[in-house]
Amino acid sequence: MLKDITLGQYMPGNTVVHRLDPRTKILLTTAYITMIFLVGSPLWYVVPALYVALASRLAGLSFGQLLKSIKPLRFLLILTFVLNLFFSGGTTIWVHWGFITIAKEGVLLAVHFSMRLIFLVVGTSVLTLTTSPVALSDGIEILLKPLKVVHFPSHELAMMMTIALRFIPTLIEETDKIMKAQQARGADFESGNLIARAKAMVPLLVPLFVSAFRRAGELAMAMEARCYHGGEGRTRLRVLRFTMEDTKAFLVSAAALAVVIVGRSLL
Repeated sequence: MLKDITLGQYMPGNTVVHRLDPRTKILLTTAYITMIFLVGSPLWYVVPALYVALASRLAGLSFGQLLKSIKPLRFLLILTFVLNLFFSGGTTIWVHWGFITIAKEGVLLAVHFSMRLIFLVVGTSVLTLTTSPVALSDGIEILLKPLKVVHFPSHELAMMMTIALRFIPTLIEETDKIMKAQQARGADFESGNLIARAKAMVPLLVPLFVSAFRRAGELAMAMEARCYHGGEGRTRLRVLRFTMEDTKAFLVSAAALAVVIVGRSLL
């Protein structure tokens, strides 16, 4: 399950999506999230589905790679579906058995919120899989640069996000190593009730936290040794520039968002 977590992982490539300016991909992802929340009916999810399918196709991502981003959230998806199915209520009753009541409105709402969560995770996974943490940090910093007028720490925020994304795969790998080492010593993380499983996680969490704090201290010492003092006077190896590909991506995203807005107004 740990290897199925794709958050923070970057897949190098030279596709159209990889070559887009990181600022473009961040803005397009924001527009995509807006599009998801504007969808008013499960049938209209066909628009973001086509949008994600086109983006993943141009990025060279397979369906299996996108599916990995959903697998760690399967329990949350099931919980979301069940809660909306049984507790939403409605007037058109389909099933009534004892205290269990399933209405048409509840089914539609359960499908709606479950699909919303799936599309949100898949869409943001396309961003992280095709954008390196450094490029993502530069894009966020430049987009937030106008907020420096009100003394907003845009560089510090971008740096924290970069470090967090960079160390997610590292911590996952460290967790996998510790878990295998503990299992080799007889630890059991799968059997027993919920309380027993929680107690079994203690030998895993303690060394993981110790390792994380040690890595954080080593990173802080390395940054101080290199005289890091924030973003003042900082130059970049790669200067970000918008290209014609970015313009085409903006037009496609604007068209998809317009279709969703029109569809919502027709409901």
